Amino acid sequence: MALQKGDFVEVDYTGKLKDDGIIFDTTDKAVAEKNGINMKQKFGSQVICLGEKQILAGLEDALTGKDIGKHKIELDAEHAFGKKNAKLIMLVPFNKFAKENIMPQPGLQVEIDGTMGIVRKVGGGRVLVDFNHPLSGKDVVYDVDIKRKVTDVKEQIKGLTNSLFGIEPKNIKVEGKKAEIEFEKELPKEIIAQLVKHFTRVLKLDSVEFTAKKEEKKEEKKAETPKKAKTESKPEAK
Repeated sequence: MALQKGDFVEVDYTGKLKDDGIIFDTTDKAVAEKNGINMKQKFGSQVICLGEKQILAGLEDALTGKDIGKHKIELDAEHAFGKKNAKLIMLVPFNKFAKENIMPQPGLQVEIDGTMGIVRKVGGGRVLVDFNHPLSGKDVVYDVDIKRKVTDVKEQIKGLTNSLFGIEPKNIKVEGKKAEIEFEKELPKEIIAQLVKHFTRVLKLDSVEFTAKKEEKKEEKKAETPKKAKTESKPEAK
C-alpha cells in the first residue's frame, strides 16, 4: 500500500554525496563511527510523519507514494540542501572577529549576527564567509529502509517529541481522542499553545495536554529537642 502524507513510518536511512560517496548522515551508529560522523546525536530507527519535515523535505516528498521496503532516493541540489546562493557569500570586516578574539581561517565555522557560516578566504583586512548550507549545491543519494507503518498513537507521540526536543516523554496517556504527555520538566508557556495545535492536527486528536513530572514532597522531620541526661543527686559529705 502506497504511503501518503500524514502517515507515520519507522525508517532507517543513510545519506551520501552523489559525486564522491562521502556519508554525511545516517541512523546507523556503526556506519557513523566508521565515517567519523558526530557521535553526539541519537542513532537508531526514526518514527516520522510524512509531510511534517522531520527529515529533509525533499526526502519526505520522495518517500510519499512508496511502499514498505528498501529504496534508493536520488535528490538534486535544489531538492536536497538547495542551490548555492551567491548573495549568501559575504565579506565581513576582520575587526569583527578580532573583537571576539577569533582568528578566522579557511574552513572555520563561525556565527555572525546569529547566523552560522564557513570562512572561505581571509585577506586584505576582510573575511569571505559563506552562509549557505555546507551541503548546498550538492546532489545527494539516500538509502532508505521503510520498515513499517506506525499506527500506535504513543509511538507517534514519541516520534514527534524526539524530532522536536530530542527526548522522549516520561509518561504518555491516551484515552480515546485525548492524550496527556508528561515531561521531566515543564515546557515554556510561550510554546505550549503552538505545540497543542501542532500535535492535535498531526495526531488527529481532539485534545493534547502537556504536563510536567510532579516532584514528590518530602516530609520535613521536626528536630527533636535533645534530652538532658539525668543526674543523680549525691548526698552532701558531712
